Amino acid sequence: MPSLTPFTVPFDTRQVFIGGVWRSATNGATLALDNPSDGTPLARIARGTSADIDAAVAAAQAALEGDWGRMTAAERGRVLGAIGRKVLEHVELLAQLEALDVGKPLKQGRADVIALARYLEFYGGAADKVHGETLPFQNGYTALTLREPHGVTGHIVPWNYPMQIVGRSVGAALAMGNACVLKPAEEACLTVLMFARIAAEVGLPAGALNVVTGLGEEAGAALSAHPGIQHISFTGSVATGALIQAAAAKNAVPITLELGGKSPQIVFADADLDTALPSLVNAGIQNAGQTCSAASRILVERAVFTQVRERMAERYRALRVGPAMADLDMGPVISARQQGMVEHFLALGRDSGLAIAAQAEIGTDAPRGGHYVRPTLFDDVPADHPLAQQEIFGPVQVLIAFDGEAEALHIANGTAFGLVAGVWTRDGGRQMRMARALKCGQVFINNYGAGGGVELPFGGVKHSGHGREKGFEALYGFSTLKTIAIHHG
Repeated sequence: MPSLTPFTVPFDTRQVFIGGVWRSATNGATLALDNPSDGTPLARIARGTSADIDAAVAAAQAALEGDWGRMTAAERGRVLGAIGRKVLEHVELLAQLEALDVGKPLKQGRADVIALARYLEFYGGAADKVHGETLPFQNGYTALTLREPHGVTGHIVPWNYPMQIVGRSVGAALAMGNACVLKPAEEACLTVLMFARIAAEVGLPAGALNVVTGLGEEAGAALSAHPGIQHISFTGSVATGALIQAAAAKNAVPITLELGGKSPQIVFADADLDTALPSLVNAGIQNAGQTCSAASRILVERAVFTQVRERMAERYRALRVGPAMADLDMGPVISARQQGMVEHFLALGRDSGLAIAAQAEIGTDAPRGGHYVRPTLFDDVPADHPLAQQEIFGPVQVLIAFDGEAEALHIANGTAFGLVAGVWTRDGGRQMRMARALKCGQVFINNYGAGGGVELPFGGVKHSGHGREKGFEALYGFSTLKTIAIHHG
């Protein structure tokens, strides 16, 4: 096991970043960050308030009227590309910060750094390739459209994948020429603060990116309701998303919501199980199941149900769980609160008489103060049970048997969510029938996640939200369309 030598964050975390300047929050207050792996203090962050949000919005507006707003699309793209390359020079530091702050294994932290750099590379290259159109119109007119930035955009980023979500949200917004005010989750924001330092070092103009840490009900609420914000991007829970949407609606501000999921994996009897099974388990326990697109429901055709259950159970029993820096299969969940929520669902399953197909053990070297939960696979769960309907946001998967395509679709579409689905079958016709009939934003056939899919539009339907991130769709979302009609006779 790698050394678990105490880690010291190599910069002052107790500051907000506004207008290119690092300073304390207006009220001077701070919040404590704990290490999920052992419960010990990790750092302190600034407890920003509405006053800091006001200053950040003003700085962003000034950037639009200054150097940042005068940059061409090609120049913006070069800056984003340079930030991405600089991110790659700090892979180990960023990976350690993410692992310690969130609790994910170090290798997952490294993967998140690479993903952040890839987002910046993609959006940097795309910045000057978002084009308008020339429209057929009446004689004597030329009509055309332009894509323009919204202006000041607000970004509320969750704690489970800070780097990746900054990359796909802030990267796209900056590429389109917006100026950003970013409020990271109070539970995990160290890599966001480091990212702001890297961006400033590379030469991102002051005010193009502003970061205000603090509590959601203080800084986050102030950002959501701020009259100077022209667009909001939020990733998080359904309940919080509804509050943010209501606040934004009072200012008629458009919003992109990426909310929860209860994503099904549909395994037919003809599936290549050797390929499917590792993906099924990994997609359930990655980041301790704290992933909106986690494969939390495993729908299995009855003819292979027993085989899939036994082979998944074998994999579960082999999982290694421990502190983030030990770089095992899974680390802790983010907090004691999250640990309690997952344990509540585990108790609900037991109290309902559900059978457990397998549980992994927590390593004996895992510190007592850490927020650990045993990865758990429930066997033959009714499709209407709360464990099959509600987002647990922990390392819990349920097996559900089905007979035929119609029943599989009924179960898969039978929740309030619609984010992602996976279909495992060799039958080409079935692949397309299922993909078209599933009510969700993404469908993966004989794979799940496609390696992160920076280029692939991502978002949900129903309670999973609306709007799209990733790919060119994100650039369209972070811009507004202007129509120009010229009468020239």
